[in-house]
Amino acid sequence: MKEITKKIIKKEFNYNQEKKSLTTRNTRSKKILAVFDGYKFSQSTLDYAIQLTKEADAFLVGVFLDESFYRSYNTLQILKTHKDAEQILLKLDAKDQEKRDAAVTKFQKACGQAGVAYTFHRNKDIAIHELKQESIYADLIIINDSETFSRIAEDSPTRFIKELLADVQCPVLVVPNKFIPIDKIILLYDGAPSSVFAIKMFSYVLNGMGDLPVEVFTVKDKKGTSHVSDNKLMKEFIKRHFPKVKFVVAKGNPEEEIVSYLRNHKENELVVLGAYRRTEISRWFKASMADILIKELDTALFIAHNK
Repeated sequence: MKEITKKIIKKEFNYNQEKKSLTTRNTRSKKILAVFDGYKFSQSTLDYAIQLTKEADAFLVGVFLDESFYRSYNTLQILKTHKDAEQILLKLDAKDQEKRDAAVTKFQKACGQAGVAYTFHRNKDIAIHELKQESIYADLIIINDSETFSRIAEDSPTRFIKELLADVQCPVLVVPNKFIPIDKIILLYDGAPSSVFAIKMFSYVLNGMGDLPVEVFTVKDKKGTSHVSDNKLMKEFIKRHFPKVKFVVAKGNPEEEIVSYLRNHKENELVVLGAYRRTEISRWFKASMADILIKELDTALFIAHNK
C-alpha cells in the first residue's frame, strides 16, 4: 500500500514539475504577446510567435480579443429576414463560441509541441482598449497586418493596426499573412532618435537573433556624403550590439529607396524601424514609413516608438 502511495505521489510530482516547466520556465525571460481573432485565426502570427519566442527564450502569451459585441455574422440582417431569428442567433452564437474555443486549443497545442513556455488571455471588452492595456505589461506584441477585429475586410494597414501603432506601450512586430522563417535583420536608420531607439529595443527584446546577418540601411540626400548621420557615434554604438553589422547607404527619396531596396532582396528579412507619434490631423496628410512598408511589402516589421 505504501509503495502504491509513493508511486501516485511521484507521478503527481512529475506532472506538476512538467506543467511548471511549460508555464513558468525562465521567469526572468521577456514577455511576448501574440494577438489573435478567434474567428479568423492567423497561422502566420502563431508561426512567427513560436519562432521568436524560441529565439529569445521568452514567455509567450496568446491574447484572444473575444470582444463580446463582435460576431462573425450580421445580427441585424438575421433579425430583419427571419421570423425565428432568436433561435437562429442562439445557434450562431454557439458556433461562434466553438470557433473561438478551437482557436485557443490550436494555440495551446502548437505551443506544447514547440516546447515554449506560454499562457493565454481571453479578453471580452473593446478589443483595441484591451490590447493597449496589455501592451503596458509586455515587451513585444506580434500581430498580423490585416487584423480588423470586425467582419469587414480592409486593406493593410487596417484602422485597427494604425490605431494600435499610434498609441501602443511596447514595440510591435507586424507580420504578413504568410510565414517565412527570418534569416536576416535590416535596421533602418535615418539619424533620428526614433530609429536609434527602435534598434535599442530590438536588441533588448530579441537579442537571441544576434547571430543572423545584420544590415544598417540609410538613405541620404543626393548631394550629401555617403556617411551615415553621426557616423562615428553610430558605428561605435551599433558594433557593441551587432559586431558583424554591414552598412549600406543609398541616395534619393527615402520612401522610394527603402521600398525598392527591400523589394529586390531575396532574403527573408525582419525590418526594424522607428515610428513617432503624430496628431490625428497630421496622419491625414502624411502616411508614416510604417504605413508605407505595411502596404507595399510582405515583410515582418519591428516597430518601436520613441516616446
